[in-house]
Formats: sequence, structure tokens, C-alpha cells
Amino acid sequence: MARIHCAVALASDSSLSLPPGAARHVQVLRMQPGDALTLFDGTGGEYAATVERMGRSDVEVRVGERVAVEREAARAIHLAVGMPANERMDWLVEKATELGVAGIQPLMTAHAVLRLSGERAEKKRTHWEAIAIAACEQCGRNRVPEIHPVQTFANWLAAQSGDSPRFILSLAEGTRPARELAQNDFRHAWVLSGPEGGLSPIEEKDAISRGFVPLSLGPRVLRAETAALAALAFLS
Repeated sequence: MARIHCAVALASDSSLSLPPGAARHVQVLRMQPGDALTLFDGTGGEYAATVERMGRSDVEVRVGERVAVEREAARAIHLAVGMPANERMDWLVEKATELGVAGIQPLMTAHAVLRLSGERAEKKRTHWEAIAIAACEQCGRNRVPEIHPVQTFANWLAAQSGDSPRFILSLAEGTRPARELAQNDFRHAWVLSGPEGGLSPIEEKDAISRGFVPLSLGPRVLRAETAALAALAFLS
């Protein structure tokens, strides 16, 4: 059955004209009146629904019972990533969403190739949000991970506070293995990962001084996007 994200508040036993994005999705699927679908608004739970009318530019549905089902990871892991270039960031957002990431913070770091600001940065964030929503539709999640606005590494790090564990992927000697840290008792955590060239020595030192614990994923050197996903899988 089709699962469609609906960017408006949903309520049981009501008729609804789908917002443009959801309506286009239904039209692309060539659904017809009477067809069943599942709607979710990203805040938890999902709703059974039935197509009532297919117009040229709008779609009306009947919203039925709310099902309080959640498919979230046991831990809320937030990724802060030095943005990899080209389509690799798209791939990271998609796969991290499937793996249950709670939020993604795109960062501009010293070695990052991708540089974004202003309108271009906001367009990219909107693009990544759409990828996350599509991944939720596919994998069954009813909560859409938050894609934070692009920030510089220094500005983001300066704002870090709180008691949640914070980890940084590192190749330095003496780092603790992710498998070991995953045994600790925590519900929320941040994981900081660098871009293709890794974090600079100064960035890594600054993060550790702010309480980030260095962790290792093993003896092999992974691509930037692979490393972030591997840490997410280990810890969540």
C-alpha cells in the first residue's frame, strides 16, 4: 500500500484536500477513487485513508483511523557531518533516514569541498528534506528526521551544550571502538564525522576539548559517507 507524507496536520474521520506534493504523488501512482493509502504527517503515527476524488490539479481523500505505530531506532542519534561533495550527501541523507537517524547537521569544515551559503544553502536543505521524506515513505518511518540549516564547523561547535554523549570519528591512536561505546547506557547522542578529507587536526582537537569522545570504526579507512552511516548503525 502506498505511504505518503502529508505536510499538514491530520485528523481521523475527516475529508482532506491533499497539499500539492502529496497530490502529485497520488497522481503519479495513477491512483483512483476508492484506492487505499497510508498518510503520515511526520510527527508520529499514521492514518488509513481512501481516495475520494481525483481532480486535474487536486486530490481529495477521506482520512480514517489513526494507528499509533512507531518504527524509530532505540536511540536518537544525531549526525553532524562535514558535507561530502556531489550526490554523496544525498545518498547519506537517504540511507541515514532509513537507518533511523534523528537529525542531520550539515557542516562546512576546513577540508570540505562543498561550500554553501544564503539562498543556495537553503535550497540544498529543502532538497535534503525531500530526500528524507521520500526515504520515510519507503522505509515505514512516521517521524521525519530534522535536517538542520547548514552551518560552519566553528559556529556549530560553539553552540554545543547539554548532557547527551558526543562522539567524534577519529583515526588517532587510542580511540575507543564504536562497538564498546555502543554498550553504554544512553538514549540520545551526537556523532561528528568529517568530509572526504577528514576533519582538520585543529577541528578534531577543538571538538575533543568540547567533550566529544573519539571513537573508531575499525582498522579500515572508510569513505566519509560510509563512516557516518557505520557509526549510526553501531550506536543506534
